[in-house]
Amino acid sequence: MLTKSSTELVRQRNSVLVLATLRRHGPLAHTEISDFTRLSSATVSAITADLEKAQVIEKSEQQAASGRGRPRVLLRQRRDCGYLIVVIISSDAVQYSLVDYSGKLIDRFSEERSHDPDGAARFVNGVRAGLERILSRSRIEREKVLLISISSKGLVNSSEPVLVWSPIFGSDQIDFELALKPDWKAKVILDNETLLVAAALGAREENVKGGDFRSLAALSLGHSIGLGIVRRTSHGGHDVSAPNFGHMLHMANGGLCRCGTRGCIEAHAGFYAILRTAFEVPLDTIPAKFVPVAELDKIAARARQGHRISGFAFRQAGLALGNGLSRMLSLTERMPIAITGPGTRYYDLLRQGIEEGLGQSHVVRMEGMPELRVVADEQILVFEGHLNRALAVIDEDIVAAGVQGGD
Repeated sequence: MLTKSSTELVRQRNSVLVLATLRRHGPLAHTEISDFTRLSSATVSAITADLEKAQVIEKSEQQAASGRGRPRVLLRQRRDCGYLIVVIISSDAVQYSLVDYSGKLIDRFSEERSHDPDGAARFVNGVRAGLERILSRSRIEREKVLLISISSKGLVNSSEPVLVWSPIFGSDQIDFELALKPDWKAKVILDNETLLVAAALGAREENVKGGDFRSLAALSLGHSIGLGIVRRTSHGGHDVSAPNFGHMLHMANGGLCRCGTRGCIEAHAGFYAILRTAFEVPLDTIPAKFVPVAELDKIAARARQGHRISGFAFRQAGLALGNGLSRMLSLTERMPIAITGPGTRYYDLLRQGIEEGLGQSHVVRMEGMPELRVVADEQILVFEGHLNRALAVIDEDIVAAGVQGGD
């Protein structure tokens, strides 16, 4: 029995590897799958035959560029094998996307999110309605939706789709699986938004650098401050984490944070913190839950015109970020830092403070300033992170449900 179980596990692992290879490289010929996966031709043949029989993948023909000779037979995911719904919860909106099994976007819309202080229950009802709306627009059968992938800022449970704490709802926890059952049989997963950003950046880096990629940190600037770290493992995979960076202590008895404590990095670097400093409001003033970007743009314009307090507000925010990053590097390793989020539009005003804060640490003085790069397309990165994780989960679930390959 043990031998049989081990054999089945190897078959499942190889089947998932084939699906992951098709997902990464697109339609491939049989020999190309064998080359990329390093599986024998017989194993690839058995796996692809089973996947095709189960209507998970399909064949297509590609005519030779010369127009002569037999067309190449390529294997690819069957688009209608199943569907994924991606729900991205941001400070001011919720975006819903419907994606087919090949990763192609079918439909998308966004809805403004209410800032009702009693709104956890109302918000959940809104999510239910949004899911129903995208389903009805596409006319896809509910049972064909295999997974609902949700992301948010804040703290998420590592093993269950539970939002433990968020900037908007505070400690009012939201169990998305409980909220969506029994209407949805699809699996529900939840991830921290900046973790998905880091994962997407790591995948991009590996596509460019291959085995030379080691690690990278993603710092998200906005209403909240987030950090994601991705490292390449010894087995060639990626280890991704999202430490609670925004709520690390920056200054004892400092500014009041949305989490209720004082002195967090976010309380000195988030949008509401910059607004508070620029208008010289007392540090113990209750933070605004949402600050329109237009308000920050006005402060930034004054700072660029030489207004002292406005410039000071951004420099202090940068200093808090730099100090936090210096602590992170002291505990981990030297790595590039990608700066993302709506706050990148103010990077010219934040940069001096960030570099000053980093420069105060021993590790930076010894090893030099880490590479700092601005990556402005955070929403694209969040979506990429959703696809990479969610479609991999779907692949594993399909294989575990009974699709098996050869030895």
